[in-house]
Formats: sequence, structure tokens, C-alpha cells
Amino acid sequence: MTPNPSPIPHPASRPQGDVELLERLARARADLLAQVGRRIVGQKDVLDGILTAVFSGGHALLLGVPGLAKTLMVQTVAQTLDLKFSRIQFTPDLMPTDITGTEIIEEDQATGKRRCCKRCRSIK
Repeated sequence: MTPNPSPIPHPASRPQGDVELLERLARARADLLAQVGRRIVGQKDVLDGILTAVFSGGHALLLGVPGLAKTLMVQTVAQTLDLKFSRIQFTPDLMPTDITGTEIIEEDQATGKRRCCKRCRSIK
């Protein structure tokens, strides 16, 4: 996928104010939507959420049934913006160590059963 970005302004033509910055952001968003729209159809609300997370420097967690193109959408956004793409597969048996790399679990010494917190059911 070859992006068709807006012309990059010369360093001498830096934005003069907030309004111009917002206009450039709106153009960049429209360009990105057009590029991603070539591969992903019918997920505008989800894509808006992803772009909000990217533009604000935040994070996003996409939930949904299989087959909604969640991974493909994020991968496409990452390719379009020339960003690194990585993914964590969340499953019901996911343990904190799978994400953080450290064990943050409680173990019942009598039964040997573990759980991530007092609210969670036991996980063998």
C-alpha cells in the first residue's frame, strides 16, 4: 500500500498558529482515512477511536468477536503512518505475567491454586 500523503511543507513554512495546525491535522486524518479505507470497509467509528488514541499519544484496546478485521485495521494504520505494529492476544486465561513479565498473582498454599487477585476465580 503506497500512501499518497499531502505535500510536506518546507521547514520555512511552519504553521503560524493553532488553527493552521488543526487544519493540517484534519487533512492528515482525511488522507489516512482514505488510505485505510482502501483496505478496511465499514469500521469508521472504530477507526476514529484508533486515530484519537494515536493523535493524542494514548493507547487503545480493541474488543470484538473474531472476523471484524481488528488486527488488519491496526496493522494498516501502522503501515500508513510508518509505525511499528505489535499485538497482544487477550484470552480469558491471560495472566499478568503474560503482559508485564512479572508474576503478580496470589497462590493458595494449601491447594496450590493461583489467581491474579481476590476478585478473580481460581486459575490452575
